[in-house]
Amino acid sequence: MNTPRHTVRDIPADRLPALLRAMPKAELHMHIEGSLEPELIFALAQRNGVAIPYASVEDLRRAYAFTNLQSFLDIYYAGASVLLKEQDFYDMAWAYLERAAADNVIRTEMFFDPQTHTERGVSMQTVIDGLHRACVDARDKLGVDAALILCFLRHLSEEDAFATLEQALPYRDRFIGVGLDSSELGHPPEKFARVFARCRELGFHLVAHAGEEGPPAYVWSALDVLKVERVDHGVQSTKDPALMKRLAQDRIPLTVCPLSNLKLCVFPDLGQHNLRELLDAGLVATVNSDDPAYFGGYMNQNFIETFAATGLTAQHAWQLAANSFEGSFVDAAAKRAYVDRLNAAFDAFA
Repeated sequence: MNTPRHTVRDIPADRLPALLRAMPKAELHMHIEGSLEPELIFALAQRNGVAIPYASVEDLRRAYAFTNLQSFLDIYYAGASVLLKEQDFYDMAWAYLERAAADNVIRTEMFFDPQTHTERGVSMQTVIDGLHRACVDARDKLGVDAALILCFLRHLSEEDAFATLEQALPYRDRFIGVGLDSSELGHPPEKFARVFARCRELGFHLVAHAGEEGPPAYVWSALDVLKVERVDHGVQSTKDPALMKRLAQDRIPLTVCPLSNLKLCVFPDLGQHNLRELLDAGLVATVNSDDPAYFGGYMNQNFIETFAATGLTAQHAWQLAANSFEGSFVDAAAKRAYVDRLNAAFDAFA
């Protein structure tokens, strides 16, 4: 679906944050374990009798000074250790979904990392049942259409990924796709070619992290070897003009995460982010929060800070929201309905 452009009236800069908050949007790149706020980490640690190496919420927050992706992942996995029971996974997802609803996110496709939990002895059923129950409740109680994408950890082996897939297949009706995340450098997409081929045969949607810290070659591999429908991050693509042309021509969505990119030193400051360059090249770029508890902002915070730093306009805002619906894994009728809601929100705001 190539969404027809909707002409947007100029909005004064001081009114732009209100528009960004009000517009309906989809979030396509959010790790549910990365929404685990320090307060909830401590509450779950106490509930489950888990010892964590931080004295207080403030002590834990002070540790969120990352120099690269790996320094973040070390704390991310430590935080996840408090998740043991189905209710823990429900509570974590519900806290995020309430925030998403407050940010006018009407569709979210959440990543989850089962290997982070199964290697600690938590069952696949415990993980999926808790997350799925929150997704069902979100539709009924929050008006948020939520779905799950199972991600393989790329620093582990493809054999581990196959084993994880087999454990998850009894619950295949509860997740819509598979992805690839964790440490990017040194773990190219082609490492997981066989398991992605199997997932494609099974009818799952396919996505993969590529081109965050890794080179444009990783994006090519994600497209041509894994045959993904969507690239998570992809900001390094601007270094390869042929790749940029391919992404624009094939309408491959990029799920860009500005505050994450800033926190992990992918860009030295937000004003130098290449989101505008991606949009101006005709790519289906979107804005997402990635791991919002760790990176300083959920959806609206990502929009507001990025627009303030880069000078993006109301027309860019419409395009990013429309791109998020185009890039989502819903049917064409649902996408049209989402875009109709977007257009109505912009017309009413103007």
